[in-house]
Amino acid sequence: MTKPLITILLVLSVLIIIAIFMQPTKNQSSNVFDASSNDLFERSKARGFEAVMQRLTGVMIFLWLLIAMILMVLSSK
Repeated sequence: MTKPLITILLVLSVLIIIAIFMQPTKNQSSNVFDASSNDLFERSKARGFEAVMQRLTGVMIFLWLLIAMILMVLSSK
């Protein structure tokens, strides 16, 4: 029972990493103390591809945590 769950967990881990790297950057400037960093703390609603990627990443992280907890319970028995 644990081997398929571990395999799913590993595949999900790789997919989460890919999904995080596919998300567009919020700020093009790498300097946090730049004068144009005022919009760093503004919340703008994600639209289109960005919204889909955020939701997909959130769902995958939730599934990853759920599978990790199930594995933890199974390993403690």
